[in-house]
Amino acid sequence: MADGFNFELVSPEQLLVSTEVSQVVVPGADGYFTVLANHAPTMSTLQPGVAEVTETGGSTEKYVVFGGFVDVTPETCTLLAESAVRVADIDRGDLDQRIQDAREDVSDAKDDETRTKAQAYLDQLTTLQGAVLPA
Repeated sequence: MADGFNFELVSPEQLLVSTEVSQVVVPGADGYFTVLANHAPTMSTLQPGVAEVTETGGSTEKYVVFGGFVDVTPETCTLLAESAVRVADIDRGDLDQRIQDAREDVSDAKDDETRTKAQAYLDQLTTLQGAVLPA
Protein backbone atom coordinates (compact mmCIF):
# COMPACT_ATOMS: atom_id res chain seq x y z
CA MET A 1 0.00 0.00 0.00
CA ALA A 2 1.23 3.50 -0.77
CA ASP A 3 2.55 5.74 1.97
CA GLY A 4 0.03 8.15 3.41
CA PHE A 5 0.34 11.85 4.16
CA ASN A 6 -1.81 14.52 5.75
CA PHE A 7 -4.23 16.45 3.55
CA GLU A 8 -6.40 19.45 4.33
CA LEU A 9 -8.84 21.35 2.12
CA VAL A 10 -9.72 24.71 3.62
CA SER A 11 -12.03 27.46 2.37
CA PRO A 12 -12.78 30.76 4.12
CA GLU A 13 -16.06 29.25 5.32
CA GLN A 14 -14.80 25.96 6.71
CA LEU A 15 -12.35 23.10 6.92
CA LEU A 16 -13.81 20.69 4.36
CA VAL A 17 -11.35 17.82 4.72
CA SER A 18 -8.60 16.83 7.14
CA THR A 19 -7.49 13.23 6.66
CA GLU A 20 -4.67 10.89 5.71
CA VAL A 21 -4.49 10.27 1.96
CA SER A 22 -2.45 8.27 -0.51
CA GLN A 23 -2.72 10.82 -3.34
CA VAL A 24 -4.31 14.12 -4.35
CA VAL A 25 -4.80 15.36 -7.91
CA VAL A 26 -4.64 19.16 -7.84
CA PRO A 27 -5.83 21.70 -10.47
CA GLY A 28 -2.66 23.80 -10.44
CA ALA A 29 -2.21 27.04 -12.37
CA ASP A 30 -0.11 25.28 -15.02
CA GLY A 31 -2.31 22.19 -15.17
CA TYR A 32 -3.27 19.24 -13.03
CA PHE A 33 -0.60 17.46 -11.01
CA THR A 34 -0.58 14.54 -8.58
CA VAL A 35 0.77 14.77 -5.06
CA LEU A 36 2.07 11.60 -3.38
CA ALA A 37 3.84 11.05 -0.05
CA ASN A 38 7.36 12.51 0.07
CA HIS A 39 6.55 14.99 -2.72
CA ALA A 40 9.04 17.78 -3.24
CA PRO A 41 8.03 21.03 -1.54
CA THR A 42 5.83 22.98 -3.93
CA MET A 43 3.57 26.02 -3.88
CA SER A 44 1.18 26.89 -6.69
CA THR A 45 -1.94 28.86 -7.37
CA LEU A 46 -5.07 26.89 -8.19
CA GLN A 47 -7.26 27.24 -11.24
CA PRO A 48 -10.97 26.43 -11.03
CA GLY A 49 -11.17 22.67 -11.32
CA VAL A 50 -11.72 19.37 -9.58
CA ALA A 51 -9.38 18.12 -6.84
CA GLU A 52 -9.50 14.34 -6.53
CA VAL A 53 -8.61 13.01 -3.08
CA THR A 54 -7.81 9.31 -2.51
CA GLU A 55 -7.77 8.32 1.15
CA THR A 56 -5.33 5.65 2.37
CA GLY A 57 -8.28 3.24 2.68
CA GLY A 58 -8.88 3.55 -1.06
CA SER A 59 -12.05 5.69 -1.15
CA THR A 60 -12.00 8.68 -3.49
CA GLU A 61 -13.83 12.00 -3.17
CA LYS A 62 -13.89 14.88 -5.65
CA TYR A 63 -14.10 18.56 -4.75
CA VAL A 64 -14.67 21.57 -6.99
CA VAL A 65 -12.26 24.37 -6.11
CA PHE A 66 -12.52 27.94 -7.35
CA GLY A 67 -9.00 29.34 -7.19
CA GLY A 68 -6.66 29.65 -4.24
CA PHE A 69 -3.30 28.12 -3.38
CA VAL A 70 -1.78 24.70 -2.72
CA ASP A 71 1.14 24.15 -0.35
CA VAL A 72 2.92 20.79 -0.56
CA THR A 73 5.63 19.41 1.73
CA PRO A 74 6.92 15.82 1.91
CA GLU A 75 4.44 15.15 4.77
CA THR A 76 1.44 17.36 3.91
CA CYS A 77 -0.69 18.85 1.17
CA THR A 78 -2.90 21.83 2.00
CA LEU A 79 -5.36 23.38 -0.46
CA LEU A 80 -6.38 26.89 0.54
CA ALA A 81 -9.32 27.41 -1.77
CA GLU A 82 -11.15 30.69 -2.40
CA SER A 83 -14.26 28.52 -2.46
CA ALA A 84 -14.74 24.74 -2.49
CA VAL A 85 -17.55 22.18 -2.46
CA ARG A 86 -17.85 18.41 -2.93
CA VAL A 87 -18.74 17.58 -6.54
CA ALA A 88 -21.78 15.68 -5.23
CA ASP A 89 -22.99 18.91 -3.57
CA ILE A 90 -22.34 21.33 -6.47
CA ASP A 91 -24.99 24.00 -6.87
CA ARG A 92 -25.83 24.48 -10.55
CA GLY A 93 -27.17 27.97 -9.84
CA ASP A 94 -23.94 29.05 -8.13
CA LEU A 95 -21.81 27.81 -11.01
CA ASP A 96 -24.13 29.46 -13.57
CA GLN A 97 -23.82 32.75 -11.65
CA ARG A 98 -20.02 32.51 -11.59
CA ILE A 99 -20.03 31.96 -15.35
CA GLN A 100 -22.37 34.92 -15.91
CA ASP A 101 -20.14 37.14 -13.74
CA ALA A 102 -17.08 35.99 -15.71
CA ARG A 103 -18.81 36.81 -19.01
CA GLU A 104 -19.54 40.30 -17.70
CA ASP A 105 -15.90 40.68 -16.66
CA VAL A 106 -14.81 39.80 -20.22
CA SER A 107 -17.19 42.33 -21.78
CA ASP A 108 -16.31 45.04 -19.21
CA ALA A 109 -12.53 44.62 -19.59
CA LYS A 110 -10.79 47.91 -20.39
CA ASP A 111 -7.58 46.48 -21.85
CA ASP A 112 -6.28 43.37 -23.59
CA GLU A 113 -4.45 41.98 -20.56
CA THR A 114 -7.53 42.20 -18.33
CA ARG A 115 -9.72 40.74 -21.10
CA THR A 116 -7.31 37.85 -21.65
CA LYS A 117 -7.26 36.95 -17.93
CA ALA A 118 -11.05 37.23 -17.68
CA GLN A 119 -11.50 35.06 -20.78
CA ALA A 120 -9.12 32.42 -19.40
CA TYR A 121 -11.13 32.30 -16.14
CA LEU A 122 -14.40 32.04 -18.11
CA ASP A 123 -12.95 29.20 -20.18
CA GLN A 124 -11.89 27.36 -17.02
CA LEU A 125 -15.37 27.74 -15.51
CA THR A 126 -17.18 26.50 -18.62
CA THR A 127 -14.82 23.52 -18.87
CA LEU A 128 -15.47 22.80 -15.20
CA GLN A 129 -19.22 23.06 -15.76
CA GLY A 130 -19.05 20.47 -18.53
CA ALA A 131 -16.94 18.16 -16.37
CA VAL A 132 -19.06 18.13 -13.21
CA LEU A 133 -22.66 18.81 -14.25
CA PRO A 134 -24.71 16.43 -16.37
CA ALA A 135 -26.08 17.93 -19.57
